[in-house]
Amino acid sequence: MRELTKAEEQIMQVLWQRGPSFVKEVIAQLSDQKPAYSTISTIIRILQEKGFVDHKAYGPTHQYFALISKEEYSHFTMKKMLNNYFDGSLKEMVSFFSKKEDLDISEMEDILEVLKKMKG
Repeated sequence: MRELTKAEEQIMQVLWQRGPSFVKEVIAQLSDQKPAYSTISTIIRILQEKGFVDHKAYGPTHQYFALISKEEYSHFTMKKMLNNYFDGSLKEMVSFFSKKEDLDISEMEDILEVLKKMKG
């Protein structure tokens, strides 16, 4: 799997949230600055080449849908971050975020509970 650019990820977020969508529907979900139809269409074609998206043809128009789930991509990006910044140590990553985000005791207990459930 390859990493997505910011623009590609924005489009994938729309497809993950909305499900199958036409280019005009994707544009409608993007920020206040609406990009050109051709720009979004080009990015979607790139996503197809990368294997993230496919389409169903309806005459001359296409409806696009995600081939990679949000969960799959999240796992890929988190694993990459874990390996690149924390030497593969989940403990180091949790320690880093607990210090930087000023987690309170309740939040730490919630994290521990999630980890316990994952193990058992």
